[in-house]
Amino acid sequence: MKAVFLYNFTRFIDWPSHSFSTNDAPFVIGIIGKDPLTPYLEEAVAGEKIGMHPILIKHFHEAYEAVNCHILYIGYTDADKVKEVLEQLSGKSVLTVNEATNFPRWGGMVRFFMENNKIRIEINADAAKSAQLTISSKLLNVSEIY
Repeated sequence: MKAVFLYNFTRFIDWPSHSFSTNDAPFVIGIIGKDPLTPYLEEAVAGEKIGMHPILIKHFHEAYEAVNCHILYIGYTDADKVKEVLEQLSGKSVLTVNEATNFPRWGGMVRFFMENNKIRIEINADAAKSAQLTISSKLLNVSEIY
């Protein structure tokens, strides 16, 4: 389900045009750290495009490699590692996603959490706005806002 959420974020969030090097440059969904999502994510995005942008899934070993992706799932649980990634992406138009309870407090944008056996999301709208990302009111209405 988390993989489907990541894909669906592309429908409810707008990235600035300067996030793409060309009109048909790939829309990159990145993963750093522990990766439980790739097989499901590849299935969810197979053959899909965001406008003219084909979706590409990339794995990163270092945070600086991810500065040009559009969505980054941070699979670290260690607070220092998560904060290091967020610091590297500061000022970039990268939607950051993690599951740590304090993720929005650290400056992360979207946190997955479980509530009544359902996946829910918490959004740090200020962090997204600072990254020049525009989140649809439809997504904000079904989310908890930090």
